[in-house]
Amino acid sequence: MAARFVTRFAPSPTGRLHRGHAFSALCAHEAARAAGGRFLLRIEDIDATRCRSEYEAGIYEDLAWLGLSWEQPVRRQSEHLADYRAALEALAREGLVYRCFRTRKEILAEIGHAPHGAMEAFRGGPLPPDEEARRLAAGEAFAWRLSLSAAEVRLGGFGGLTFVEEGEGPRGETGTVQASPELGGDVVLARKDVGVAYHLAVVVDDALQGITHVIRGQDLFEAAHVQRLLQALLGLPTPVYRHHRLLTGPDGKRYAKRDKAETLAEIRARGVTAAELRRELSFD
Repeated sequence: MAARFVTRFAPSPTGRLHRGHAFSALCAHEAARAAGGRFLLRIEDIDATRCRSEYEAGIYEDLAWLGLSWEQPVRRQSEHLADYRAALEALAREGLVYRCFRTRKEILAEIGHAPHGAMEAFRGGPLPPDEEARRLAAGEAFAWRLSLSAAEVRLGGFGGLTFVEEGEGPRGETGTVQASPELGGDVVLARKDVGVAYHLAVVVDDALQGITHVIRGQDLFEAAHVQRLLQALLGLPTPVYRHHRLLTGPDGKRYAKRDKAETLAEIRARGVTAAELRRELSFD
C-alpha cells in the first residue's frame, strides 16, 4: 500500500548549502515526520556543467549535521537520463515539442520587443521542414521547447488545470489554484549543453518516486504552473504543493548561492551547533 504522505528535498550540487536550504529541508523533513510519512532526498545533478561531486558530498554532510535522515538509495538524476528521454520522446510523438534554434540572446531581444515587454514569455513554433533539415545537417545547436499552442489544442484549453496549494504563493495564492502555464511560455525541456531541463525531470521524478506533497520555497511557485501542464500531458499524478516563505538576511535579500550566502559549513566552523541553528530557524 502506498504511503499517504511522501515528500522530498531536492537540491542541486552546484555549491554548498546555506540557511535557506536548511530551512526548506527542515520544512519537508518535519512535515513528513508529523504526518508519519516518508522523507526522500533527491540529487538534481543533470547540469553537468555546474554540478560537482564535492558539493554533493557536502549536501550529505550538512543534512546529517542538521539531524536529518532519509531513505536509501538516494535518487541521482544523472543516473536516470533514460527516464527523461522517454518522457521527451512521448511528447515529441504527439507533436507537443519542437526544435528551437534561437539563442538566448535572440529570444531575450524578441521578448523585449513584444507588446507587453520583457514580462511576456516566449512563444514560438517549429521551423519549416526544409529549413529545419538544413540547420540540423549543419550541426546547429537547438533546444526542445514545449509548444503551448499544441498543448492547448491537446487539452482543449487550460481551464481544467488546477493544483492544490497548502502553503502560500508569493501573492497569497492558496487552496485550489488555477494553473496558468502560459505565464512561462514555451519552456525549454531539453538542450544540448545540459540535456533534460528542470521542469521535465522534476515531474518525472516526482511521479516515479510517488511524491504526494511537494514542499519547497515560494521562488518555485511559478514552476508549479508549467509542471501541472506537463503532468496532464504525460498522464502523471499531481502532488499537493506546499510553498513556504523564503528566508532573508540582514540586508533583506533572500539567501542565495550566487550572492555567496554564508554556508552551513561556514556556520559550523564558527562553532554554531545544529541545535542552535534549528532554534534560529524555529525548529526546536
